[in-house]
Amino acid sequence: MDIGAFISWLVRSPLICIGWIIVGAVAGALARQLMGSKDQPFISDLILGLLGALVAGFLVGLFGGIDKPEGGLSLVIINLILATIGAAVLIFLGRVVRGRR
Repeated sequence: MDIGAFISWLVRSPLICIGWIIVGAVAGALARQLMGSKDQPFISDLILGLLGALVAGFLVGLFGGIDKPEGGLSLVIINLILATIGAAVLIFLGRVVRGRR
């Protein structure tokens, strides 16, 4: 799929984008709580959660992937768990990098 087709698909599917925002924000906030980090603004949690989803997707693909359901609430829950794990990994890596300076 080329980038133009992807952007067209996103414009036609605004509810999917809203779902990404919600899952990203919740995953970022959950990861901060799990890792004992201080509270951050909403946008920070959102970015952390979305980047965490990318990291988790990469790691899952690296280790052979998992069987995901086709859709529905179970898919949202699995994506939320993966995004939270990925965000926690990013927090951990951030602590490692800041600790070495």
